[in-house]
Order: sequence, then structure tokens, then C-alpha cells
Amino acid sequence: MLNENIRNLRKSRGLSQDELAARLHVVRQTISKWENGLSVPDSEMLIKLAAVFEVSVSDLLGAEIPTEQEAQKQIAEQLQQINEQLAIRNRRTKKVLKVIAAIIIAVILINTVLLAVNFSTFESIAEPTIVESQEYEVGEN
Repeated sequence: MLNENIRNLRKSRGLSQDELAARLHVVRQTISKWENGLSVPDSEMLIKLAAVFEVSVSDLLGAEIPTEQEAQKQIAEQLQQINEQLAIRNRRTKKVLKVIAAIIIAVILINTVLLAVNFSTFESIAEPTIVESQEYEVGEN
């Protein structure tokens, strides 16, 4: 784990074994031995390595540090999940908007029908009715 982390961090920072060795004041072969798991750095060197790579010593020792390709793959997977969640949210929003539009149209239609019924009832009441009067002659019988 440590050897892989050293190699991955060195490569992700764009450093050669020679450049890392120069920064740590060791020979290139020491870096090679660490990366191949043939030896391990002492505690002081671990602190220096962590400082060069800008990570904690515990991360350097315990956490698996992904390669650049693995990191890109993880980011791509996370973006894909986010896109799927957004697509689901958009579909839900469209469904809700369709339901709201249908309700609004139904309310408008019902109000229009009620208005028409009320208007026709009002007209029939408002028309004067003609009452024919019949005169009855009182006849002599």
C-alpha cells in the first residue's frame, strides 16, 4: 500500500524518481526501493514525503491513493449519478406541471359552463312574460 501510494503520488505530481530523490536528499535507488516494496522510509522520511506530496502521513500509510485514471473514472461515475438524478427530477417536474395545467384547464372549462348556464337562466328570467288578459263579458242570462 505505501509503495503504491508513493508511486501514485509521485506520478500525479509529475515528478521523476530523480526529482523526488533530490527534494528528499536521497539517491534515486532509495525511491525505487520504496516504490517496489523492497524497503520503507523511516518516520522522519515519511514526514518529509507527506510534506512534499501535501498529504497527511496517515493518508500516505493507510489510504489507497488512486491513480489519475482511477480518480477521473470516479469523477465520471459521480457526474453520471448526478446527471441521472437531475433527469429524474426534470421528469417529475414535467409531470407536476402537466397535472397543474390539466387542473387549470378543467377549472376554466367548468367555470365557462357554469357561466353559460347562469347567463341563459338569467335571460329567461329577465324576459317579460306576456300575460293575455281575457275579458269576460257578463251577460244577461
